[in-house]
Amino acid sequence: MRGSLFRKNLLTALLLAPATLWLVVFLVLPFIAIAIFSVGERAPEGGYQAALTFAQYANLPARATAFWNTMVLAPVGAFACLLVAYPVAYYLALRAPQRWRLILLALIVIPFWTSLLMRTYAWMYILGGRGIPALLAYVGIEDLRLINTPGAVLLGIVYGYLPLMILPIYVSLERLDRRLLEAAADLGATPLSTFLGVTLRLSLPGVMTGFSLVMILLLGEYLIPTLLGGGKVFFIGNALVDLFLQSRNWPFGSAIAITLVLASVVVLIVANRISTRLSGARRVDLI
Repeated sequence: MRGSLFRKNLLTALLLAPATLWLVVFLVLPFIAIAIFSVGERAPEGGYQAALTFAQYANLPARATAFWNTMVLAPVGAFACLLVAYPVAYYLALRAPQRWRLILLALIVIPFWTSLLMRTYAWMYILGGRGIPALLAYVGIEDLRLINTPGAVLLGIVYGYLPLMILPIYVSLERLDRRLLEAAADLGATPLSTFLGVTLRLSLPGVMTGFSLVMILLLGEYLIPTLLGGGKVFFIGNALVDLFLQSRNWPFGSAIAITLVLASVVVLIVANRISTRLSGARRVDLI
């Protein structure tokens, strides 16, 4: 019995070894290095100089604008993605004909086959002086500025991350037991009550998965604020690029990176707890 258990545990350890090694080398060790850098000092010529100080963390308010923009635009962008994604996922899972469902899903995924850089450049042209503002000028609406604004950044966020929000919600809705909807109708529930009490409630774990996924990616977003924000809408990712590649202040950049990782962990913990509570909920209001 013990020999069989030992062989089973050994087999499990061998199967997990490659993934564990990958995580240690490419996740744990870099995180430890960044943590060490964050308590160091900037060398006179730039880079890292060994020290033991928390001055870099005390200096975090110096990048308050980047933190503010990220902590405001990231959740707003994720929520905007959710508002667009839920109706699309609902239609695909519950309304679209079965023969068209796979094709529609493919159309949602196809944009990922094109570089985000190229797609963002396309939006730069659309929102720039030769795009929508030029068309509006023909009808008398002049001096309208769309590019290099928070609105342009939000539009780029919704366009770039929408598929990542649609797919988890679609999976959650596609697994929905249709008999629950029929039971709600038989019990006299209105369509709105059925949606709020059954469909929305049972799909909330997928909603939280999509929201947390998009939110975490937006916390480190760099490309969209750079191109559509035009250097006027800074995210934490933009601050990290500036500190590591231009200012060469590695300790301060590392402190910001550690703070970003902790914020991502908080988002994951909150989303996991909400999903766990929602998944464990047994009560469903029909009327």
